[in-house]
Amino acid sequence: MRRPLKIVIAVGLVAAVLGGVMLIQTLRYGFSAKDEPSRIEHVLARAMRHYATPSDLRDRKNPLPLTPEVLAEARDHFADHCAVCHGNDGKGQTAMGPNFYPKAPDMTLAETLSQSDGELFATIENGIRLTGMPAWGNGTAESAYGSWTLVHFIRHLPKITAEELAEMEELNPKNREAFEQEEEEKRFLQGGADTPSSPKPVGHH
Repeated sequence: MRRPLKIVIAVGLVAAVLGGVMLIQTLRYGFSAKDEPSRIEHVLARAMRHYATPSDLRDRKNPLPLTPEVLAEARDHFADHCAVCHGNDGKGQTAMGPNFYPKAPDMTLAETLSQSDGELFATIENGIRLTGMPAWGNGTAESAYGSWTLVHFIRHLPKITAEELAEMEELNPKNREAFEQEEEEKRFLQGGADTPSSPKPVGHH
């Protein structure tokens, strides 16, 4: 038997055994999004994400120049669309981020930043199946432009400043209680209401 064939058979047997172990554990303990993905799942998911990126994008460089204007636009976009899961700082420590399976990643770490520009772009545009990451792209030039700006911002996350984070907080989507409180404060400042009430506690689902 040729050596390459032996290697293929050996890898197949190992995969079958590991798959059987995972199946037994699943049948015994069930599924839960609170579980931490195993190391095997982590490695396989990373490899699948790499090969799921269209070949013409894998090694593509960001076509947009990195300018203060592009970065500011991306920062506003991230605060309004992405921060609810990823956090303004990209570390995923939000009310929702840790509850996904797998959890929203810390995008300031090498696991994300070591990906090519094209891989990051493909993740934003096309999403990742069987995770909480949606596909934001719609095939238009405007969509592609927005995704490429976000690639620049992701690479900027490890250097984000306190001033930038404060600006982003103003752009984060507000829940109903926060919105009502803000509107009440506006009415008070315009002379249309009495003293605004104390902020209501924000509940989490």
